[in-house]
Amino acid sequence: MSRLLAASLGIALCVSTQVARAQDNELTPEEKGAGWTLLFDGKSLDGWMRSDGKPSNRGVDHEAINPHRCGAYMLVYDKEFSNFELKCDFKVSSLCNSGIFVRTYPLTPRKNKDVGYNGIEVAIDDGIKEGYHATGAIYDLSPALVDATKPTGQWNHIEVKCDGPNITVDLNGKQVNSIDLSQFTAPNVRPNGTPHKFDVAYKDHPKHGYIGLQDHGSPCWFKNIKLRELK
Repeated sequence: MSRLLAASLGIALCVSTQVARAQDNELTPEEKGAGWTLLFDGKSLDGWMRSDGKPSNRGVDHEAINPHRCGAYMLVYDKEFSNFELKCDFKVSSLCNSGIFVRTYPLTPRKNKDVGYNGIEVAIDDGIKEGYHATGAIYDLSPALVDATKPTGQWNHIEVKCDGPNITVDLNGKQVNSIDLSQFTAPNVRPNGTPHKFDVAYKDHPKHGYIGLQDHGSPCWFKNIKLRELK
């Protein structure tokens, strides 16, 4: 093969790859064919509301959702989901504490509890690198298996799968969590007998609810939020 032909093929392959990739906050043709839905278009907060049902106090932030100072505990997508795969990119500020909530139901907090007690949180924390509160942990229930985070200010890619009682979390291409909620048979106790903070027996937690992006006092940006429901 001549160098000219090889170079031409290389250019064609590069162009083909660029065409196949979606721009931020868009679906590729392959994703559309596979049943993925775009939950955020990068331009508006259509479909998103505060966990108290009101509009966010802040709009789109540099083509991303930033729930910090939205005016409530979290921003939620206004449709419930049960079994699904969720993927998105997120970027943290220094020492950021945030989280992605799944199966949050109902949105009305219990007395003396925040609405987070009604959901299951995938932790995002810039200051903690291991354990039950590190990025990728199922907050206070199942620790992150490995620190797969990128440096502060860089975009991370996360994928969360909810299928019956099973929840898995992949971060930047590595599985960092896998949990079977059917094993959580009593409030405040993990399957290994150690205590956790929630007065919930997670085997009985609703297997449906809202997806939420938490405001826990620090800026955190989310984009390319995509979901595919499981049969």
